[in-house]
Amino acid sequence: MSIEQREKLDAILRQSAFPADSTVDEQRRQLRELLSAFPLPADVTVTEGKLGGVRTAEITVAGVEPEHVVLYFHAGVYVLGEAVLTADLASQVGRRTRSKVISVDYRLAPEHPFPAAVDDAFAAYEALLRNGTAPSDIVLAGESAGGGLAIATLINARDRGLPLPAAAYLMSPYVDLTLAGTSMRTKQDVDPLLSPTGLRPRVTDYTGGTAATDPLISPVFADLSGLPPLIIQAGSHEVLLDDAVRLAARAAADDVEVTLDITPGVPHVFQAYYGILDEGTAALDRAGQRLSARLTAA
Repeated sequence: MSIEQREKLDAILRQSAFPADSTVDEQRRQLRELLSAFPLPADVTVTEGKLGGVRTAEITVAGVEPEHVVLYFHAGVYVLGEAVLTADLASQVGRRTRSKVISVDYRLAPEHPFPAAVDDAFAAYEALLRNGTAPSDIVLAGESAGGGLAIATLINARDRGLPLPAAAYLMSPYVDLTLAGTSMRTKQDVDPLLSPTGLRPRVTDYTGGTAATDPLISPVFADLSGLPPLIIQAGSHEVLLDDAVRLAARAAADDVEVTLDITPGVPHVFQAYYGILDEGTAALDRAGQRLSARLTAA
């Protein structure tokens, strides 16, 4: 059944992929229309909020008494997306960890280039601590650019002397905006969503003149020592595969506990398609078990 599911999903994604030459406004509109077409599960509630002056979407699941907090960062190559649009996937993380999810509506480029998103993410984490949430009750999570932003937040918090959360969960993290990974070339034909051609103009939008090798832009070049355990998942059919692999290698070299979980034959942020893809559900289950173990241990 899985091969059929993967082929069906690949066809759907190729049909809905953005043209490489489309504008940011067009891509934002298309993404909003695409994600809005999928209703949230009936037991999921989303409430607008603020944390550290940054807009958020607070996501709760009926019947789940929150014991922890997931601070969540959405995808969109730092240029697209909204916190509420990924509430479904975020709620799946909350469901499996018995957590309330706070999804951060960080500012987007090109209107707000680097370091706006990094500043907003740090402000939200700092405010969560200041409001009395114990770091041992927090996990960070993010998809694609949101995964990169989660790592940047950990680095920022470590360097500024804040206590770090129990763990971080990164789905297909986008952590090298120099686009230097070999999978940018070797996986281009099998990736139905992303391509170097489509990513390059969005890199320029976000970096705004700062070198893409800055460790808060491309955490694959950062010193990761002292970070909490990382759970990194990716699919083998994505141009960002090497981002995940190299980030895990960097973490291991810096003595960080890291789990690298690669699922064959699936696309970028495949967990989002858990409703039609068995591998998505299985990956979320594995991550949920590992995160829950870290939260319990902490």
